[in-house]
Amino acid sequence: MLEFSIRLRTMKIHSIQGMHDILPGSVELWQKIEVATRSLFRLYGYAEVRTPILEEQELFSRSIGQETDIVQKEMYTLAGHRGKTITLRPEGTASVVRAYIEHRLDREQLLSKLYYIGPMFRRERPQKGRYRQFHQLGAEVLGSDNPAIEAEVIEMLTRLLEELGVEDVRLLLNSVGCPECRPGYVQKLREALEDNASSLCSECLRRMETNTLRVLDCKVPACQPIIDPLPSIQDHLCQTCTEHFAHFIEYLDLAGITYEVAPRLVRGLDYYIRTTFEIISDRLGPTQNALLGGGRYDGLSELLNGPPTQGFGFALGIERLVLLLSRQEDLEGTYAPPEPELFLAYPDKATLGEALLLARRLRQDGIFVYVDFGERSLKAQMRLANRLRALFVCVVGEEEVDSGQFSLKRMSDGVQQKLPRDAIAEHVRQAV
Repeated sequence: MLEFSIRLRTMKIHSIQGMHDILPGSVELWQKIEVATRSLFRLYGYAEVRTPILEEQELFSRSIGQETDIVQKEMYTLAGHRGKTITLRPEGTASVVRAYIEHRLDREQLLSKLYYIGPMFRRERPQKGRYRQFHQLGAEVLGSDNPAIEAEVIEMLTRLLEELGVEDVRLLLNSVGCPECRPGYVQKLREALEDNASSLCSECLRRMETNTLRVLDCKVPACQPIIDPLPSIQDHLCQTCTEHFAHFIEYLDLAGITYEVAPRLVRGLDYYIRTTFEIISDRLGPTQNALLGGGRYDGLSELLNGPPTQGFGFALGIERLVLLLSRQEDLEGTYAPPEPELFLAYPDKATLGEALLLARRLRQDGIFVYVDFGERSLKAQMRLANRLRALFVCVVGEEEVDSGQFSLKRMSDGVQQKLPRDAIAEHVRQAV
């Protein structure tokens, strides 16, 4: 028993499978993405919304669809208060629409433009760029069914990717119809699949009965000869859906945005109607190559007992975007400590307090100051300053404190200059 207890205490504790740490060297890229997103989305009139990571399970089963893979197999669900079942959110749109309804944002203005950045949770098989806790940034436009707003969202997205330096991406578009025309197409699709049911994979057979459109999304090679000749939904759209998609294309052309119409493109969530889209990158791999996706979801608000509301939005996987940028810039796995503008060295414990007081004053003036707490010698502190690539080093000794004059050494060339305490910040600022 004692041996077992000792072994338990010596076992290493690792992160849970499918969860991951975002470490220095990578987090800076995440911050760059977040800053670019907030800056650009503001220009298009979007405001940030932050919803809880825990929601009632019914929110997702009603919105996403009871027969979808997410609800059937992938949600993290647990018992809540008073017999309610609660779920770690697997996606962001349903939560945003719930908040829109609950707080009556429809009363504020005719059009609500909201965006979010945060973690989502799905019990999927972990793989490169795909985790069980993953992060998305997304945007939702509530209150308009105008195809022009769809083109504006695409324009905003392409600008974001361009500003971040993302290369070699493709925009895929489709329409999945509406409650008027989609049922007829789904019936024709099911009939065509039933003729080849014996050659379909087990997942396609399940989807054929529960979520027929998702068969078009199958990646199993053996199923492709069956899927390729299936009827195209583009040939079965009603007049309203046909006109909506045509106007959407016109606005994209007006903005000079390149796209491909992909009749097999579908979304895995039940609430989508009409326009759907994805932006993909072959740099992410041959199958799991979607960087982001979205579309129109008119009727989702009503499904959640809210006011009649049209909606359009998207979600972007931040892990995949970071992976893509890391590959382009060869940044993955690298970490360089931040480079101080000024390294304050001190000869002994007696002068540490004076160094800290000076550091406090300089930081108030906006200078990045580094003070070492390792009780190193002055010589060792100078070596550390060099390793950290500090711009300047300043020794804070009794003589310097008494005289009020401090010698700053520029590390790039060793040039030294003696300055009064009040002139240090400006001297450093001018050199940065």
